[in-house]
Amino acid sequence: MAALQFQLQHSDKQSSARAGTIITDHGEISTPVFMPVGTVGSVKAVSQQQLIEDVKAQIILGNTYHLYLRPGLDVLESAGGLHKFMNWNKPILTDSGGFQVFSLSGTRKLTEEGTIFQSHIDGSRHLFSPEIVMDIQRVIGGDITMAFDECPPGGSEYDYAKTSMELTHRWLDRCFTRFSTTDNKYGYTQNLFPIVQGGVHHDLRKRSCEYVTSKEVTGNAIGGLSVGEPTEKMYEICELCCNNLPANKPRYLMGVGTPWNILECIALGVDMFDCVMPTRNGRNAMLFTSNGVINIDNKKWEKDFSPIDDGIDCEISNYYNKAYLRHLIKSKEILGLQIASIHNLAFYLDIVTKARKHIEEGSFISWKNEMSVKWQRRL
Repeated sequence: MAALQFQLQHSDKQSSARAGTIITDHGEISTPVFMPVGTVGSVKAVSQQQLIEDVKAQIILGNTYHLYLRPGLDVLESAGGLHKFMNWNKPILTDSGGFQVFSLSGTRKLTEEGTIFQSHIDGSRHLFSPEIVMDIQRVIGGDITMAFDECPPGGSEYDYAKTSMELTHRWLDRCFTRFSTTDNKYGYTQNLFPIVQGGVHHDLRKRSCEYVTSKEVTGNAIGGLSVGEPTEKMYEICELCCNNLPANKPRYLMGVGTPWNILECIALGVDMFDCVMPTRNGRNAMLFTSNGVINIDNKKWEKDFSPIDDGIDCEISNYYNKAYLRHLIKSKEILGLQIASIHNLAFYLDIVTKARKHIEEGSFISWKNEMSVKWQRRL
C-alpha cells in the first residue's frame, strides 16, 4: 500500500497546462483526466465494460450521499467496498455529499456539528458531520475521498462566503483528524483531498488555498464553481486557485463542465474534472461532437446516415449513424439513451487524451483555441 503519488511529466510553455500521472493502488491515471460520474455505483445507462472498452475511463466517481442511503453501508461493507460491489478494479473517487446536501436546501439544517437533512427516498432524517462523512467514505472505499464542505451558492455575498469558508475549514480540521486516526478498510490506501471554497472573492479563495495547502495531503480540490456565477468569473477564480495551490500535487476542479470549459481550465492548470453533463445531456438528445453540438431530436438528422462522430476513438460513435440514433431517441428506446451517453462520455475522454498529446507536443494553445470555437457551433 502506498499513498497517492503525482508525477508531472510535461508543462506547456504558453499556458499553465500540464500532463502528469496519478498513481494509486488501483492503477495509474494519465492527466488531464475526465472522471465519469457514477452517482449510485453506476454511470447512468453505461455498463462497466462499456466504460472500459468504449469510453476508456481511467477513474469514476461515487457519491457518498446516495450510496449511504442506498444500498447502505451494511451492503457495501459486506461486499468488500464499492470496487468489489460493482466489479470495478480501477480507481474510484468519492465525493463527500456536501454538494447534494447543499442542493437539498429546503430540507436541511446547517449547524456547527454538521448538516441534518431529510432523505429524498423516504423522508427519514440523518446527520452528516465531518467525522461521519469520513467514516462513510472509509466504508465505500474510494481511492480518493473528499473532505466535507459547505458549498455556497454562486454569487454569494462576501460575508456569507467568508462564514461558509471558515466553517468548511473547521470541518476540514475535523475531517483530517478523523481520517488520520482511522485505518484503510480493504487493504489499499485511501487518500483525502480538501476542498478550496470562498465564493468569487479573491482574498477568501487565496486564504482557503493557503489553508488546504497547510494540510500537506496528496491532492487538492477546487469547489464552489459552476454553481451560478458567470463563466468568466469561474475562469478567473480557477486561475487564482491554480496559482495558489502546490504545483507538485493534482488539482481537481469539481463539477465542470462543457468541453470548452474543460479546455480553458486545463490551460489554467487543472488536472482532474468531473461533470454529469455528458450523460445528462445525452439522455436529453444533446450530443457533443468533433464538429459541434447536435440536437439529435431535430428533423434535419432524420436521413443523415453518417456516423455519429468518426473524429473520435470510440467504436460506438463510429458504428451507429445519426438517423438511427434519432429514431431510437424519438421512439424512447433505452438503446438510444445508452448510445448517446457512451458517445458523449467518449467525446469527453477523447478531449483530455488529445489535450495531453498537444501539451506533450507543445501545440496545446493553438489547438485549444481552434477547438473551443469549433465545438461550440450548433449544427
